[in-house]
Amino acid sequence: MIDVTCVGETLIAFRPAGREGGLGDASSFVRGVGGAESNVACALSRWGHRTRWIGRVGEDGFGTHVLGTLAAHGVDTSAARRDPRRPTGVYFRTPEERSTADGGRAQVAYYRAGSAAAALSPDLVDRDTAWAGRILHLSGVTAALSASCLALLRALTAPGPRRPPVSFDVNYRAGLWRTAPEGPGVLLELARRSDIVLVGEDEAEAAWGLRGAAAVRAALPEPAVLVVKRGAAGAVVHTRDGLVAAEPAPSVEVVDPVGAGDAFAAGFLSGTLRGLPYAARLRHGHLLAAAALTSPGDLAEPPPARERADRLAALGTTAWGRLRLGPGWAGEAHLGEAHLGEAHLQGERTA
Repeated sequence: MIDVTCVGETLIAFRPAGREGGLGDASSFVRGVGGAESNVACALSRWGHRTRWIGRVGEDGFGTHVLGTLAAHGVDTSAARRDPRRPTGVYFRTPEERSTADGGRAQVAYYRAGSAAAALSPDLVDRDTAWAGRILHLSGVTAALSASCLALLRALTAPGPRRPPVSFDVNYRAGLWRTAPEGPGVLLELARRSDIVLVGEDEAEAAWGLRGAAAVRAALPEPAVLVVKRGAAGAVVHTRDGLVAAEPAPSVEVVDPVGAGDAFAAGFLSGTLRGLPYAARLRHGHLLAAAALTSPGDLAEPPPARERADRLAALGTTAWGRLRLGPGWAGEAHLGEAHLGEAHLQGERTA
């Protein structure tokens, strides 16, 4: 059985080879693969979970690279399809996470109009295949791509006797919603139809005008699990029984923030699949997010070994609060341990 099925768009991502200046100043670019749902699938697969990605790419070299990269990460792409008439989407970005429209400094240029992924629809995705895993993971990015993509997400989140728990990462991007078929209020609709919802405080305020985790929970009483991310301050979990966990994020030396939210979702879902306590699920989310933050590209390379993450997530409160993570920390333990700092080492020995 597949543990997590992820449905959505995957693009070819180009970032400047150097870190100075904007897109117009770059003379060479580094190629990668990016996509909220496939990022989650790759991270979960690297942690030993069985994942499947469902989407569409073009019958072009970029589509071949997307499918090859996901397969190399251990993701099942047997349900992915290639479109002979539409291209694989492409985007260019600087290292910062958000576009100027989102209030950040990043420059992002998307070339996804008319792409193979934008043509996704209920007719092109077999619902039984999408529902075959233990968890179905979706994101709000797909809902903004086209009317047919939004129809697909509505079909996949509709109640049904065989529907698995739905994980929904709001992933609000203001630039996308300027041309979306409906306004960002539709994200609230999709979240209410889901079982596990992940949203940032900044996203909730920008998309829905909601401030703070309590206001988000009041607007979203339906999901069994609601995770509200608070950036460097950490994250909190609400369940139907009320607030059950709040965990600060470790201190991180940021190299590239792109993909951190997807990595957090993967860490939290990994803990969910293993039935870990909610505090441990949050810590695993923070650790995978830290791996993404301290490495370039959309995918955390390499992620920490799952056993190592388990060990760090089990630290005492004081030792966890002293954790400092910099570039290279997520590599092999004997190589990356120095990056964790003496405070961590001492804390781990006494935890």
